[in-house]
Amino acid sequence: MNKILNTFYKIFLVGAAVVVSLSTKAQNPIIQTNFTADPAPMVYDGTVYLYSSHDEDSTVNNFFTMYDWRCYSSKDMVNWTDHGVVASLKDFAWMDKTNGAWAPQCIERNGKFYLYVPIHGEGISVLVSDSPTGPFTDPIGKRLINSDHIWQDIDPTVAIDNNGQAWLFWGNPSLWYVKLNEDMTSYDHSIGQNGIVSIEMTAEAFGSKEGRDGKPGTTYTEGPWFYKRNNLYYMIYAAEGIPEYISYSTANSPEGPWTYKGQIMKRADHLAFTNHAGVIDFKGNSYIFYHDQALSEQGFKRSVSVEQFSYNTDGSIPLITPTKEGVINNIANLDPYQRVEAETIAWSEGLKTAGNSQEGVYVTKIENGDYLKVRNVDFGKGAKTFEASVASFSQGGKIEIRLSNPDGELIGTIDVENTGGWLKWATVKSNIKKINGVHDICFVFKGSEGELFNFDWWKLNK
Repeated sequence: MNKILNTFYKIFLVGAAVVVSLSTKAQNPIIQTNFTADPAPMVYDGTVYLYSSHDEDSTVNNFFTMYDWRCYSSKDMVNWTDHGVVASLKDFAWMDKTNGAWAPQCIERNGKFYLYVPIHGEGISVLVSDSPTGPFTDPIGKRLINSDHIWQDIDPTVAIDNNGQAWLFWGNPSLWYVKLNEDMTSYDHSIGQNGIVSIEMTAEAFGSKEGRDGKPGTTYTEGPWFYKRNNLYYMIYAAEGIPEYISYSTANSPEGPWTYKGQIMKRADHLAFTNHAGVIDFKGNSYIFYHDQALSEQGFKRSVSVEQFSYNTDGSIPLITPTKEGVINNIANLDPYQRVEAETIAWSEGLKTAGNSQEGVYVTKIENGDYLKVRNVDFGKGAKTFEASVASFSQGGKIEIRLSNPDGELIGTIDVENTGGWLKWATVKSNIKKINGVHDICFVFKGSEGELFNFDWWKLNK
């Protein structure tokens, strides 16, 4: 599977005519070690936490095959740290659903983190944790939203207004909301129908198109993303059926009325037939996350991408073009003199991640020629040695440390031997060439056939 993905990477970027290495061209999709979809970014304490659904490598019955939810984080918008599976369908003891872990969103309130998740055919539920990376647990032992349209209860989006009121929106093909109570695990039942308010779907609110039944309808389909910016409320959503585009509406209140503003992102060749956007402001910049099928060319195996953009002076959002380059400019440099998790990656080829609550997350499925890239590493005045935590139950191999790209200048090599087990970790060290300043680096893995070793963390020493 890893090698097949590598082929897809190269073919898709340049078409059938020319094959080039993506290591110097691509930042999108931002996760290459797993298929990720339905991005839900959250800014907390100087870090972006990205929650995603997870398309499995093997698709069952030619449909979305999704068992759990994952989390990634970044302080610079170019290197993303994999925190693994933070929640799964198994966390809900009250139901026995084995597939359908769809688009999530997380929000922090009063030091706790609330993860709202739709379960296909089981409606919307909530999990809670003391940490943005989990573990998350079920606080109420039942679904959160109790409605008579349970199959349409998907894609929750949540935000807290300036008055402290939390709003939860969701739905396909309609749009509903509740006013969450301060505990974030219940809602006000005094409004709407038993607390659930149905938004009027008009052309003025969400644009117009011909519905599947031939009758007039709106462009709204699913995947809402609700937030407030500069006293204006935004509702971003997947639009116009399949294939889906991204459009948006705005309002002066969460309760509306909403006004349709147009498309944000048109469909491009490498986008999936579905889409789902998430928008944040982070350290003075604005970003839109979405998903595509660039790594698989299959709509049931999607990957998260991101673009930086700027609002127009009136608060409107420009038409944004999906790119392979993604975010070009980092907003912070990486400190290599502190332990860096090996699963902190800007780009990789041929690799997977794995982990559990005891071991944490690590890079695995390493074979000859695979590599990972880390951007904007600040060497300062230079380092003397490089060290890494590795484990092997095979012949082992080597880690080449190269500048800029997999064929760049070689500044050091570490030998990895059999440590006696795939999870029996050993720290290996090597001298490296003294390099000053900020550089991208690549860890290129070399060895004979088969899996070589696992890779947990690395750091430089002065």
